[in-house]
Amino acid sequence: MADQTTEIKDSGRIQFQDLESNAARHGFPLQRQTTDMSIRTMSSVRSRAVTIGAQVAVEYRAISVKLDSESQKEPELKQKSHADELADELKELQWHSLSLPEVYERLQTSSTTGLSSSKVPELLKTHGANIPTPPPSRLAHKIFMYFFGGFGSLLLIGGILVLIAYKPLGNPPAPANAALGIVLLIVFVIQAGFNAWQDYSSSKVMNSIMSMLPDTCLVLRDGQQTQISSTQLVPGDILFVRLGDKIAADLRMLEVSMDLKFDRSVLTGESKPSPATVDSTDNNYLETRCIALQGTHCVSGSGIGVVCDTGDGTVFGRLAKLSSRPKKGLTPLQREILRFVFVICGLVFIVVTLVIILWAAWLRRSYPQWINVPLLIVDCVSVAVAFIPEGLPIALATCLTITAHSMRKNNILCKSLATVETLGSVSLLCSDKTGTLTKNKMFVTDFCIGHVKHTVPHSGAPTAAMLELQAVAGLCNAGEFDATTLHLPLELQKIMGDATDQSILRFAQSMSPVAELREKWKRVYEVPFNSKNKFMLSLFEEISKQDDESGEYVLMMKGAPDILLPRCGSVLLPDGSQAALSTGWRDHLQKTQIQWAMEGKRVLLLASKRIPKSRFPSAPNTAEFADQINATSVAGDLRLTGLVGIVDPPRDEIPGVIATLRGAGLRVFMVTGDFRLTAQSIGRECGIVTVPPDQVEDFASLDRNYKMEGKPGAKYIRDDNFEGAIVLEGSELMTLNDAQWDQLAHYKEIVFARTTPEQKLRIVKEFQKRDEVVAMTGDGVNDAPSLKEADVGIALASGSDVAIEAADMVLMGSFEGIVGAVRSGRTVFDNLRKTIAYLLPAGTFSELWPILINVCFGLPQILSSFLMIVICCFTDCVAAMTLAYEKPEADTLTRKPRNNRTEHLVDAKLIFHAYFCIGVIECVCSMAMSFWYMQRQGLPFSALWLHYGNVDPKYSPEFVTKITNQGSSVYFVTLVVMQFFNLMATRTRRLSIFQQPPIGVKYSRNLYLFPAIVFAIVIVFVFCYIPFFQKLISSTPVDVEHWFLPAAFGLGLLLFDEGRKYMVRRWPNGFLGRIAW
Repeated sequence: MADQTTEIKDSGRIQFQDLESNAARHGFPLQRQTTDMSIRTMSSVRSRAVTIGAQVAVEYRAISVKLDSESQKEPELKQKSHADELADELKELQWHSLSLPEVYERLQTSSTTGLSSSKVPELLKTHGANIPTPPPSRLAHKIFMYFFGGFGSLLLIGGILVLIAYKPLGNPPAPANAALGIVLLIVFVIQAGFNAWQDYSSSKVMNSIMSMLPDTCLVLRDGQQTQISSTQLVPGDILFVRLGDKIAADLRMLEVSMDLKFDRSVLTGESKPSPATVDSTDNNYLETRCIALQGTHCVSGSGIGVVCDTGDGTVFGRLAKLSSRPKKGLTPLQREILRFVFVICGLVFIVVTLVIILWAAWLRRSYPQWINVPLLIVDCVSVAVAFIPEGLPIALATCLTITAHSMRKNNILCKSLATVETLGSVSLLCSDKTGTLTKNKMFVTDFCIGHVKHTVPHSGAPTAAMLELQAVAGLCNAGEFDATTLHLPLELQKIMGDATDQSILRFAQSMSPVAELREKWKRVYEVPFNSKNKFMLSLFEEISKQDDESGEYVLMMKGAPDILLPRCGSVLLPDGSQAALSTGWRDHLQKTQIQWAMEGKRVLLLASKRIPKSRFPSAPNTAEFADQINATSVAGDLRLTGLVGIVDPPRDEIPGVIATLRGAGLRVFMVTGDFRLTAQSIGRECGIVTVPPDQVEDFASLDRNYKMEGKPGAKYIRDDNFEGAIVLEGSELMTLNDAQWDQLAHYKEIVFARTTPEQKLRIVKEFQKRDEVVAMTGDGVNDAPSLKEADVGIALASGSDVAIEAADMVLMGSFEGIVGAVRSGRTVFDNLRKTIAYLLPAGTFSELWPILINVCFGLPQILSSFLMIVICCFTDCVAAMTLAYEKPEADTLTRKPRNNRTEHLVDAKLIFHAYFCIGVIECVCSMAMSFWYMQRQGLPFSALWLHYGNVDPKYSPEFVTKITNQGSSVYFVTLVVMQFFNLMATRTRRLSIFQQPPIGVKYSRNLYLFPAIVFAIVIVFVFCYIPFFQKLISSTPVDVEHWFLPAAFGLGLLLFDEGRKYMVRRWPNGFLGRIAW
């Protein structure tokens, strides 16, 4: 009984009785104001708050949930997040629980005189001005990371060292070194620019906050009303609140008019005004009605409050500060890129160290003229240039942007580029039911009065009992008919309100006009339906008897049968009489509920009760009145008017979507507030539950002493072969221990029924603890905490602003868009791997070996460092960007989600393929072409091998340099041409080019490849055939035969990779299949 009383006290209360009080306290009249101004004020506030309201509301809802679930905290110690710390701070606030004398004492103020002006300067010095402290811009940190994040530091150091090698160390200075140094610095700046472009930051919070606070306010100081700047408010000020005022600080209400209400939408996201009280109505500081929060708006009535917190100490200030904090932690993609950077930097360090050791221990002594200090610096920088795929950041940013743009054209809006890739890793999707899996077009199909069941529409004239049911359905209802559609047939008339209220109101209208009914009754008090209480309560009085103090109120309730049935003491019979609600009647009604629930119907119970007004001596807007209503509603003497069965059919596409997601290795769970059997039935219709009904398990199947196989305390590993299904209710969920959660996480099919926002959040966290990548769908304000906590929060475009703000992704169309989102997420990861696999053979491996053979075998560096930059930043980079346009491969939605712990963007398989398959072929062919060309020009390979610069005197240094430069250009052209064919081969990981051709069929067409090839050819002509560049970087023209021979080698490379792919497809578990990237 006490729990039920608390439930109603915790609910929002709305008073409809317009009473006036002419009492003037402290010279300030408390009086009711006109409604028109309230509506205009709410609109203006909402329009000004649009930039900040939703974001702060997300934090508000998350913190409120944390406070409500404080008693259900996990026992283990863990590092607290900023939100957890803020929840702890708010839990310590006691202004709402203190009596007014205690408030005055703590703040050293008086309700009759206010603060003394002499105290204000000292308080301002202690508490500061009433303005939020702007967060640190972190501009310097951002700029630093733009330039030095990733490979930036290596490029900068390399550019500086090469310029030093040019001057002063160069003797004589080599212009090619100056050009290389300048190009490296240019690439360094370009990369920083792309990093800045890719940076996604929507935090303009503090700029919007200032517009949310009033300029001036009316306070009581030295016993006089004084108009002051809101920035000069201090704790202890007595503040007067009038209609239209924005609340300048957090207030403890001292006096309230009968109709004082605040619009809290900027914090809660809920548009319905919240009434104010003097006494506390909730232990949760954020939900109690005796605290007026900064940033909210007075939309009716007037009152007086004492300032208890200002500036950063207010709830609004704390939430805004939390909202503006930069997000900590890395997305899966950022972790993969960072891992790749570490791998490359490690390789650079190892090879550079080996080069320096070889030079210091051997070459410097044995061949002092071969490599001097400037050349050593250039060689070390060339190693870094060879290893670093300079085009990767540009290709990465382009790939993500292109994919996000493509998803937007398909009605999928990703708010962060990193979210695009995270979608491909999602292994678990928790979906809301109403409006997501179902059409959100509810209609009543059945109703039951006593033991008689009826179908809708009902034929014949309604009986007296039916009209009583119709009265409860029409009055205890937040829906309203749109007056502009009343001339249409009933099924086409538009109703404002949620889908449940719409269906009940339409049902009531089908029996008798609801407008006539509402003209006779006045709503006095209401507790709106919410997902925690699962009922709606309304109190009415007849308008014709509202002045009759000896008259009656009629209390009406509508909600879940399992919640309201215990509160009923009698039942309405079909003939209009009533009977005691015996055990037999309860069993009969519960059987009806179970029967309808198993048919997928949502069942609501309607009840009413007549109460003499004399039982409620308190005014309707007081906490005492609410307490009296609480006691009345749980007294167990309501009359059960009837049951109604509501159908909300699944969307037509849902079964196919669920089957597709399941084929892609995702588990899809349903999270709903519906009754267990209703949820299970809808889950079966949607394809979420597929096992026979008698095999669906429940809470009893979860063993509190469950232990996983292996050593005690072993890390959780899910059994993919387990096909179990289970249905749990929210109340059961909160009692599970870790062992039971481990066991639950094995189930393939789960339906969570009767869940609250706190329980949704718990579901997300528990599965994340078990290494699942969780996506959560939702559309309501209360879904915001779980959407924010999930790895990917998915909101519907039709959802609330708060849910959309909290989500990472917005579905502009139907639920079917999730399939496209998962496909795009996996495709972008595949395409990023393809990009790296394409860049590494030429941009790393084939550029590294000319340096190594120069140092180790005394051969000239057969590819100049400048041409290495040209390959990485021009010829390869543009081609790599075209891979972002590659279409998904056939197995994209038939393989399991990527395991973030074991499957990386760059792994040993990809390195092996890029370096030791494609890289070796390209490197050997390029070297062969280069040295063959040099031999044909009169400089044999034997004259250079192991000579370390001591060439036969018959080969003059000028001749050797000239032929080496020509050979370098041949190497360059060979590598560029072979990369054209590598580009075609890298388009697919397993499919043949004939299965996924780049031209022709639309599903695989990628026409951007060919302009990229033409661009690469143009770049070769620019750097090898224009005299200015020939002189600057010592390049030369290349004979036509050295264009066509590399094409033959490239064709061979393509055929080699086609053979490899065939064997991978033919024998996927064979050796090649196991090492395939």
